[in-house]
Amino acid sequence: MKMYDMIIKNGTIVTASDVFKADVGVKNGVIVALGNNLKDDGADTIDAEGKYVFPGGIDVHTHLEMPFGGTVSSDDFTTGTIAAACGGTTTIIDFAVQAKGQSLEQTAETWHKKADGKAVIDYGFHIAITDMNEDILNEMPKAIKNGYSSFKLFMTYDGLRVNDDVLLKALIMAKENGGLICVHAENYYIINYLVKKFLKEGKVEPKYHALSRPTVAEAEAVSRAIKIASLADAPLYIVHLSCKESLIELARARAQGLPVMAETCPQYLLLSEERYEESDFMGAKYVMSPPLRSKDNLEPLWDGIARGDIQVVSTDHCPFFLKGQKELGRESFNKIPNGAPGIEARMALLYTNGVGTGKLSLQRFVEVTATNPAKIFGLYPSKGTIAVGSDADMVLFDPNVKKRVEKSELHENVDYTPYEGFEMTGYPVMTILRGKVIVEENHFVGQKGAGKFIRRQSPILL
Repeated sequence: MKMYDMIIKNGTIVTASDVFKADVGVKNGVIVALGNNLKDDGADTIDAEGKYVFPGGIDVHTHLEMPFGGTVSSDDFTTGTIAAACGGTTTIIDFAVQAKGQSLEQTAETWHKKADGKAVIDYGFHIAITDMNEDILNEMPKAIKNGYSSFKLFMTYDGLRVNDDVLLKALIMAKENGGLICVHAENYYIINYLVKKFLKEGKVEPKYHALSRPTVAEAEAVSRAIKIASLADAPLYIVHLSCKESLIELARARAQGLPVMAETCPQYLLLSEERYEESDFMGAKYVMSPPLRSKDNLEPLWDGIARGDIQVVSTDHCPFFLKGQKELGRESFNKIPNGAPGIEARMALLYTNGVGTGKLSLQRFVEVTATNPAKIFGLYPSKGTIAVGSDADMVLFDPNVKKRVEKSELHENVDYTPYEGFEMTGYPVMTILRGKVIVEENHFVGQKGAGKFIRRQSPILL
């Protein structure tokens, strides 16, 4: 009998703590050996000479096939996960958004119907609670037991937001049952006031989306959420943190020992608010919430990642076609569907602009793209590392490949990329999911429906 189904030879393995040369032996979808000169007894052998072997990327913030503003995000669980795989991501956690009157169980079922049999990589769901009441609150422990160990609550948006007392109750319930609350932190009242003001003044262009959501609206809500979590003695995860004012609140809380964690996204590290000035409605490409910020926010966020105040870089991938979808808001910025694509280029852009510039070490890159997401969201150690006993989810990454981001090369089902023209040095050349090669040289060679739903455990707090 063969000892291994697959051996990856001669690669440089990178984990959150180590960089070392070794071979990787895989059997039945699991890593079973790490060592030098593993014997090839008929196993499929892959030569990774000159390449890094990273744990498969984990993107914990995606919105596939999500209804929003009278339309639906344009990537479904097939196109979106193929794009993710081509970019080196082997697991996503998508947001299952509760419809009015739905139970949490029904919400999860709705998203299973979208994903099961379609996803090409592994996946889990956060449940986004939009219709909170006592019954829903009391359903949270069962959802956690069933593997949905994180919940998202919105502090803004009509029809979605929760009041502070509801946030407090949810934090307490999650903490008592081994779950985690994630918050979209923006001040509803500031945004509501500014949106109405701009519309009344006839200011309807895409840039007014950004101007109606200033950094103070985010920082205030981040501060308030942290204080409420502190009162509940509960952990908190802040999604898509975008500005230095919010980072100051986060760093202060962590310095006090509070279990507050956060993610940022490539758009907040690489793009800035000038993009909204693009003519002929092209600024709509960047309408997302929170919006792009001024350039003086970029370096502080990179520093926050390097320092460890920001634990995760996810994408908030939520694509809408410019033609026919974003155009719904041509007459008024508040009708532009919020969101942008990014699932495919995350790893390469972060490597190029982080590791390639000396802002991030190789180990920190692996931490924020794979290991920390796995720990915080109950996937570790099956996912997020290269170790004996872990799933054989790996990315062969060639640090010498030079590419430019071009929409025509990407697999995302949308008619633009916000990163068009960005130069990249370093790119995934092979993606392996549970011991099976699913992407080779930017070509998807896996199977539709091969992705598994992952029941997640309680968080490891970082």
